[in-house]
Amino acid sequence: MRETIHIYHTNDLHSHFEHWSRIRDFLKMRKQWHLDEGDPVYLFDIGDHVDRWHPLSEATLGKGNIEFLNEVGFDAVTIGNNEGITLDYVDLNSLYDHADFHVIVGNLLDQSGQHPSWLKPYHIFRTDSGMKIGVIGLTAYFKPFYEALGWNITSPMDELQKLVQELHPQVDMIILLSHLGIRDDEVIAEQFPEIDVILGAHTHHVLHQGKEIKGTMLGAAGKFGHYVGHMMIEVDITNKTIIGKKAQLYEQHELPSVEKEEQESLEWYQAGEDLLRKEVSSLTKSLSVDWFNPSPLPNVLCDALAEWCRADCAFLNSGLLIDGLSEGSVTKQDLHRILPHPINPCLIKVKGAELKEIIKQTFNEEWPHLQVKGLGFRGKVMGRFVYTNVQFGDHEILIDNKPIDSQKVYKLALPDMFTFGHFFPDLQRLEKKYFMPEFLRDVLEWKLKQ
Repeated sequence: MRETIHIYHTNDLHSHFEHWSRIRDFLKMRKQWHLDEGDPVYLFDIGDHVDRWHPLSEATLGKGNIEFLNEVGFDAVTIGNNEGITLDYVDLNSLYDHADFHVIVGNLLDQSGQHPSWLKPYHIFRTDSGMKIGVIGLTAYFKPFYEALGWNITSPMDELQKLVQELHPQVDMIILLSHLGIRDDEVIAEQFPEIDVILGAHTHHVLHQGKEIKGTMLGAAGKFGHYVGHMMIEVDITNKTIIGKKAQLYEQHELPSVEKEEQESLEWYQAGEDLLRKEVSSLTKSLSVDWFNPSPLPNVLCDALAEWCRADCAFLNSGLLIDGLSEGSVTKQDLHRILPHPINPCLIKVKGAELKEIIKQTFNEEWPHLQVKGLGFRGKVMGRFVYTNVQFGDHEILIDNKPIDSQKVYKLALPDMFTFGHFFPDLQRLEKKYFMPEFLRDVLEWKLKQ
């Protein structure tokens, strides 16, 4: 006797609620339809549902996202780096307090080295026919960031080895919720034949009909709610074996439209903005931003960054600031609007000779107009660089009005997006301190309050 197990999956929504109304209604309808037909059906989210660029996610610190997942009837989720490292310890620890689903993460431990109460490394689902489905969850190994926040994160591959050994004898199939990225998923499929399905995320890859590697089926649904994934696993329930696997994606614009969905999306945005309308400061004059010419607000932010990090010098790109601030009241909503990025301050210790070369790289004439994607950046273009305590003389770079000493170790403050090797490859290997959980908007708020 055969049956088909239906699995619907989303990933990397990043709080793009523009299409959530139709995703929500589609998933609720499909889940009920399969249940009415007597087919097993499960809904999984593979992380980065929360992203604090959206006012509602910012104002509720992600709890609004959990309400959305509850409403649909998700069965389990794993966390992405946006849930994991853009909230402080207390806020992540309470994020899932009212979740009606399982949170499955096999490689995250709390300050005491134990699994926190709100998650489990795996969960076993049982269908009405008796099939036992083991679901494991793993999240990306962003060790310095988790440790700075007080969490202990372990190697996903090491944990997977142990979890598969423990789980495999207990179940009829294993599904991995992987917020690790396509390359890791492919390696896992090669090395772990016990895993039947890998539902992927993190690298925003799209697998329209899935991808089979050595009998393991990979599925992934891109980003921002552009797709909803559907995995169909046909099983022989008599001898508890898998007969076949199929994967497909539904494009959001092909899902049934929902009455007043644009209005609903706008209402969520406005609800978040209303919650953020709390005054933090008042300006006696406006502070403007120009991405390509000198302007005051980027300098204020750069000075604040240097002061916050207690650095010898600092630099940042003016494109981080989406807009300026007007004279008068400044609210949390204003700061969120102009600095929506989940970007933290960072302090790097660097010898003078290297510092000089790093600063020279910021002179790249193409960078101000460069459109930046990823790295936490939520703006449009890089913009011109601004500096604090860095002076430029005749063919010479000065720190604190003194020529750079090539052997002296300097403390350089900068946005963390520059430490990941994309723009400044040498910064990856240098000693660094990430200031967590503060974002650049928190640093600017602190400065304006002064």
